[in-house]
Amino acid sequence: MAKDGERRRFPTAPVPLGNLLPSLTRPAFRRRNPAGAQLMADWPQVIGPALGAVTSPVRLSAGTLVLACAGPVAMELQHLAPELISRINGHLGRVAVERLKFVQSTPPGAPRARPQAPPAPVPAPVQDRIAALPEGELRDALEKLARGVYRRG
Repeated sequence: MAKDGERRRFPTAPVPLGNLLPSLTRPAFRRRNPAGAQLMADWPQVIGPALGAVTSPVRLSAGTLVLACAGPVAMELQHLAPELISRINGHLGRVAVERLKFVQSTPPGAPRARPQAPPAPVPAPVQDRIAALPEGELRDALEKLARGVYRRG
């Protein structure tokens, strides 16, 4: 292994990987806690598939884990908080989470509501033909079909 004096003499000499790692990882670990990164990667396995589908971890700092979840789920999670904290700490192998904080958010897998466009007008000749049909399921189905065919977008 090169001593400091030898390193100064040969600036292009090979440097052990162990000497480079702290300078490379320190900025990344300063931005994101390694336990938090592991928790975010393993979240569905840690919390279980049912709760993993409706929650997602946002950040872990100073012993507080921030979880994004829908409103009704937050109340259930508050009751389960001691069990969840012990399950999370057991997965990490140390006490990293002391309390949970919940923020209102739509979970990542939830479908988002699309804005409904106003229905496009059905051409008059088509409306007349449908109006000529007798009342019933067939007429209703054809009206619905016409609205779908002539919709905007």
